[in-house]
This record gives sequence, structure tokens and C-alpha cells, in this order.
Amino acid sequence: MLVRYPLGEQRSGRLGATIASHNRYGAYYRAGTIPVNPNTARQIEMRAAVGQLSIAWANTLTPAQRAGWDLYGQNVPWYNKLGQVVALKGLAHYVRSNTARVAANLDRIDDPPTSFTLEWPEDDLQLSASEATQQFTFGFYDAAEWANTDGGAQFIYVGAPQNPSRTFFKGPYRLLAVVEGSLASPPASPIAALDTPDWPITEGQRIWCRTRVSSADGRLSQFAETNFLVGA
Repeated sequence: MLVRYPLGEQRSGRLGATIASHNRYGAYYRAGTIPVNPNTARQIEMRAAVGQLSIAWANTLTPAQRAGWDLYGQNVPWYNKLGQVVALKGLAHYVRSNTARVAANLDRIDDPPTSFTLEWPEDDLQLSASEATQQFTFGFYDAAEWANTDGGAQFIYVGAPQNPSRTFFKGPYRLLAVVEGSLASPPASPIAALDTPDWPITEGQRIWCRTRVSSADGRLSQFAETNFLVGA
């Protein structure tokens, strides 16, 4: 849990079952327990992607490429959950930008971005689903740069169906689809007939959706999010 102390104050150490510490993302408290090692297929897949990227950073990228990602990190402000500006190293940005691509079997991008911004998230996120077809329809802004560039992509994630009265959802999310950009034949909105990941959907259920946009030069957006009720 991230915390904010009064100006000039810092804490570190253990008190009972609580540990106080800090890192580049800010000060935090955590439970002093032995963590559980999750082994769901999705978690194993994501850990493998992160491990693959860390190895590539150390053994495949050139010193110039690593320096370029470090420069990108120095010039792109990052905010933690409390709104504080923190510094991300080049490795963190490299892994963050490529994990979704590797997990979706897209090409890894080793060359650092030369534009010191994050990619812009989806402006017109729309998602709907039908009990009759058991499929999703994805609406988006198809004039965006990512959709009209080779190498651009948008990753669509959905959570398991919830009661319609629920007002929040923290996950987990599963990958529903990847929409790839193309200069010659860009995708057109909406895209229909996207199958559910693993579970049946019923009219009236509430489903949360989030997407991220990856540019052709490796920049990754923050999440765009929405939720909706399943139709008949």
C-alpha cells in the first residue's frame, strides 16, 4: 500500500506484521508474510514474458539501445497511485512497453522511442456483448495513428461477468483480442464477433473492459476503461 508522509519524514523497518519501506515508486507498507506464488496460466504467461524481456535487455539490446530507453525514462514523467512523480528506469519502460506485445505474440520493439511521451489511450472505447451470440463487439476511433500504422496495436482486456449492481472491479482481466494497425488496410470500427475468453455471458451481467494502445515505435498508453451490461 502506497503512503505519503509529512514533508521530510521517512520510515523503514518492521513493526509486528507490517513492514515500512520505499522504492522509486514511493513509500509503502506491506504485510510481512511469505508471498504466495500464483500459478494460473495467465500469471505464468506474464511472468515468462517479463523474464524474456529482462534477458533480452541484458543480452540482446546494444548499449546504445539501453541508453536510449534510459533517456526515454528520464524525459517521461510517471505518476504512482498517489499522484506523486516517480522515476522509471529504461528497463522498466522497456519491459512495460513490450510485455503486452510479447504476450500477444507481436514483435518485440528493442529500439527506444524518440518521442518522449506515452502513447495516447483510446478516445472512443465502446464495448458490447450479446447473450445470444456469446460474442463481443469492439468500437474505437479508427482514424487514430496506431490503427493506420504498421506495427501499431490495441490490446483489449475484459473481466469475468459480475452482478449488474456492482460499481467497481479490480480484476483480473483476460486478453480478449488484439487489433493490429496497418497502413495499407487499417482496421475499421466496429469489430464484431469477438469470442468470450472462457466463460458464458448472460443478459444483464456487467462486464468491465480496459484497453491499451501500443505505437509502432514502442510507446504504450495508460489504460482506457469502460463497463457495460450484456444485451440479449
